[in-house]
Amino acid sequence: MRVRLAPLAAVALLCVSAAAFAESPRGNASTTINGKKVVIDYGRPALKGRALADLLKQLPEDRIWRAGDDQVTTLSTDTALSIGDKKIPAGKYSLYVHLPEDGSRALVVNTDLGQPLVKLWAQAPPDRANLPWPHLEGYQKSIADKEVVRAKMAKEEAKSPVDVFTVSFSPAKDGAKLNLAWGEESWSLDVKGAK
Repeated sequence: MRVRLAPLAAVALLCVSAAAFAESPRGNASTTINGKKVVIDYGRPALKGRALADLLKQLPEDRIWRAGDDQVTTLSTDTALSIGDKKIPAGKYSLYVHLPEDGSRALVVNTDLGQPLVKLWAQAPPDRANLPWPHLEGYQKSIADKEVVRAKMAKEEAKSPVDVFTVSFSPAKDGAKLNLAWGEESWSLDVKGAK
């Protein structure tokens, strides 16, 4: 989780040369629900010896994290889904995690897919210029009004420490269990086909 302050991020993006531009590796998790594909595409930051608890202390006041690194984390689904007590139609969404100080966790699904990197950085490498990046103003100021789901996740101890943030699906009744794991923590919830 790279925690960035908006003004510093803007300056940093302007100062980085195309040759030095490096992103965290991308990952994806996929499953089939109702015979249709569901895919999460996300950046995979590594702890690299840092403590997750220390990174969480750096979250902005709204305690929203983009569930990955660099580009916006996206959920693409070819079928309608039920997440928590909400239903969403087939389509593409951005994913975030609400991590309040009380230790609870919630998956946040939003219809806003970010903005092209070139809007943040005029010298963006051509192959990345139109990839979706988060809004620098922060979640509450820029896209909170486009939120469609906020569903509580079950927090559990990771079976073993996870250095690189990992998203996965496992089979579950009527759908799949979504799991997010990083450091000593693991969070999960059921994702089902909407009826």
